[in-house]
Amino acid sequence: MARAATPTRKIFFTVLAWFVGFLIFFPILWTVLTSFKSELDAISIPPKFLFFNWTTENYAAIQEQRDYFAFLMNSIYLSLGSTLLALIFAIPAAWAMAFSPTKRTKDVLLWMLSTKMMPAVGALVPITILFRNTGLLDSRFGLIVILFLINLPIVVWMLYTYFKEIPGEILEAARMDGANLRQELFRVLAPMAIPGIASTILLNVILAWNEAFWTLLLTTTNAAPLSAFIASFSSPQGNFYAKLSAASTLAIAPILIIGWFSQKQLVRGLTFGAVK
Repeated sequence: MARAATPTRKIFFTVLAWFVGFLIFFPILWTVLTSFKSELDAISIPPKFLFFNWTTENYAAIQEQRDYFAFLMNSIYLSLGSTLLALIFAIPAAWAMAFSPTKRTKDVLLWMLSTKMMPAVGALVPITILFRNTGLLDSRFGLIVILFLINLPIVVWMLYTYFKEIPGEILEAARMDGANLRQELFRVLAPMAIPGIASTILLNVILAWNEAFWTLLLTTTNAAPLSAFIASFSSPQGNFYAKLSAASTLAIAPILIIGWFSQKQLVRGLTFGAVK
């Protein structure tokens, strides 16, 4: 039998949960606070937490040096484009593996997941040569394809998990009513898996938004997203921590806002089928 939750245990675990949550959130909080400091306050010893001269000059300075909105639009294009492309391929693939499995289905799924274990640097040289020869260096389309390929295994796995929780009898009933494959996918399956699809979309957008390795190596100016925007403030003259923090805050702000307003949908999708 489960142990009764006493008031003392509730208080202890509540305090522990808040403490762990604060530890996880603290780096973001510190970055935001540092973005409002002067460069001297940003490197002061001992560190100044709240009692310092607040300023917004860092935000004005980075906007003067770089066009933030150009980098932001590139990040939006890359994240949404790679997510849309991944869904186009992943939904039919996950449907086939969930409702028409073969004896090799699990092997294929494990192989797809194993590709995520390979160090990205292992494919750097051939991809760079391929992009150079095809003219895809520093292009949005090239980066969309790369982000689509590296995140596709995760998207397929998540959608496969959600689709497996949908009773097959529902699709059989739809077929008996005369539904074709397209109607099964878009009128029966997709509406029932909306929480899972929504959380998959959000997670893929976050993964694409945060990708730094390929976006820094395959772009210079035209397709450079916010990861390149942040890296541009680390110079041979030194790291200007206040300006780096302001750039980082502007880079993470859009995705934090999206995650905050869609957190219920994300939790619902990530726990879809976990509780019987």
